[in-house]
Amino acid sequence: MTGHPSPLRLGFLASHNGTNMRAVVAACRDGRLAAMPVLLISNNRDSAALQWAADNGVSALHVSAKTAGSDAAADGAIADALRAHKVDVVILAGYMRKLGPQTLAAFPRRILNAHPALLPKFGGQGMYGAHVHTAVLAAGEAETGVTIHLVDEVYDHGAVLAQVPVPVVPGDTVESLAARVQAREQALFPAVLQRIVANEINLDRV
Repeated sequence: MTGHPSPLRLGFLASHNGTNMRAVVAACRDGRLAAMPVLLISNNRDSAALQWAADNGVSALHVSAKTAGSDAAADGAIADALRAHKVDVVILAGYMRKLGPQTLAAFPRRILNAHPALLPKFGGQGMYGAHVHTAVLAAGEAETGVTIHLVDEVYDHGAVLAQVPVPVVPGDTVESLAARVQAREQALFPAVLQRIVANEINLDRV
């Protein structure tokens, strides 16, 4: 992304553990990713992600419809907080709410998500986490994978930035498959972000 200051300033939205956030922050801090984690927002005041961010030097906010007064007000508060922290790219790290129009408009083609399958397979509303792995196993698929994609107003619809396959092996359970997919997610997300930093991926042209 030409014209952006280096390092890239990253904002995160998470509802629970924020596992991919933790992987990205680790990559920033060990030199694999030339980026700076500047803000985590969680809609869940009890999320492990909020506590982890606070413990690891990342500014953290709890914003929800309940705290803000409405879904629209929460959407505006999220967009305002991300702008105030001069975020360049927003990462959804297990964020269990659909993004509102104000946040989408504030960061067009700058919001990324990881989906635990090879989109367009096993995508859409309700297809997240264990639901995806259950569907993959029920369909008898030989492989699944990870997709990093841009976020728009439709679930799992935005342009694909990268995909990696993950084999489904005999005897797989939802838990065993999820563990292998998550491990690939945690490696792929920082790598994709570094490709954005290096202008190998131009978010305006994908």
